[in-house]
Amino acid sequence: MKVFKFGGASVKDEEGVKNVLSVLQYTGETKLVVIVSAMGKTTNNLEAVVAYYFSNKEEMKAAVSIVYDYHYKIISGLFSNSSHKVFTKISKLFNELNSFLESNKSSNHAFVYDQVVSFGELISTTIISEYLSEKGMNNTFLDVRKCIKTNTDYRGALVDWKETQTQIKTLVNTDKITVTQGFIASESSHNFTTTLGREGSDYTAAIFGYCLNAQSVTTWKDVPGVLNADPRYFSKTQLLNHISYREAIELAFYGASVIHPKTLQPLQRKEIPLFVKSFYHPEEAGTCVGKGVALDPLISCFILKKNQVLISLSSLDFSFMMEDNIGDVFKLLHQFKMKVNLIQNSAISFSVCVDNKYDTLEKLLSKLRETFSVSWNENVTLYTIRHSSPTEIKNVLKGKEMLLKQENRETVQLVVKE
Repeated sequence: MKVFKFGGASVKDEEGVKNVLSVLQYTGETKLVVIVSAMGKTTNNLEAVVAYYFSNKEEMKAAVSIVYDYHYKIISGLFSNSSHKVFTKISKLFNELNSFLESNKSSNHAFVYDQVVSFGELISTTIISEYLSEKGMNNTFLDVRKCIKTNTDYRGALVDWKETQTQIKTLVNTDKITVTQGFIASESSHNFTTTLGREGSDYTAAIFGYCLNAQSVTTWKDVPGVLNADPRYFSKTQLLNHISYREAIELAFYGASVIHPKTLQPLQRKEIPLFVKSFYHPEEAGTCVGKGVALDPLISCFILKKNQVLISLSSLDFSFMMEDNIGDVFKLLHQFKMKVNLIQNSAISFSVCVDNKYDTLEKLLSKLRETFSVSWNENVTLYTIRHSSPTEIKNVLKGKEMLLKQENRETVQLVVKE
């Protein structure tokens, strides 16, 4: 059994869907779970629906129409017969979405987010499953919410591994191709939809790989594999042929976007290799994450996170920053859902670089001012460099103001203002 995962960029249009078929035909795999993300920028567009749900219902309806028109154009290009059942299935999904938006009584933003955004994956997998069937590739459509069970931490739910493994082993036909969704799941008590966090489709692939004792997991992307830097921000990048589990976990922890941070842990436990390959060139080897040499080739790896917030604290009376003070800070960071990407402390100061993902910075700063002297910088950039050289660090800092530097044997982190 193998697991394939196709990201949103891979299925962003009619040609992308056709290419899924081509990749499956090229690999010739028949005992396979195919996990698919929402198409293109659908998740972002559905996030706009959620935002308008709480602010402007007329704009919300227009935002839903944008999502509908985008998918209708794709299926119109894929299916020549306008009476094909895929049109009815997609219309039904949009009816369900609109019904939720009209009838929902909950004001919990995270709950609404998960119920709405999940339709992206449900729509994409419906289209792809129907297209594969249309082209003679026998497959089974599976609603992943019946398989992956979680708690009720909407937008970042924790997996109930015992129940999930039971469901996957029961519901997945290991002799056929199964098409299912990434990113989404359901909570165990009432079966409301949950999500596993942004980019959680890779994690979904790892969950299925672990529960099925898969031979391998392959994520198909619009890049040749794992590169040593993001080509959007760095002009010279190089393919990494092999990465050890440990090195990959380090890179993911620091924010490498090609591999989701939670993806590697279940795979490492069973030593299931993860391949990251090009959707456009399936014949190329791509990157293998698994046992063996830490990094091949052994070169510097650059990770960049924009739109960070650097918060610096000191005690009001200039006393030492001790464990109890720092413990209080972390409780507040957890309370306001701040993702901590860097920590640095001295005798009388404590600094953290965080993601203000949930727009709770003002509330956090207000609480911190009750106990600490607080300064902060918004819209800063965090660079993390693994296996760096002094020259590379100098080049990164060129034309930038360095606010903080932290260094250990293998990793340098720089918080800069561009």
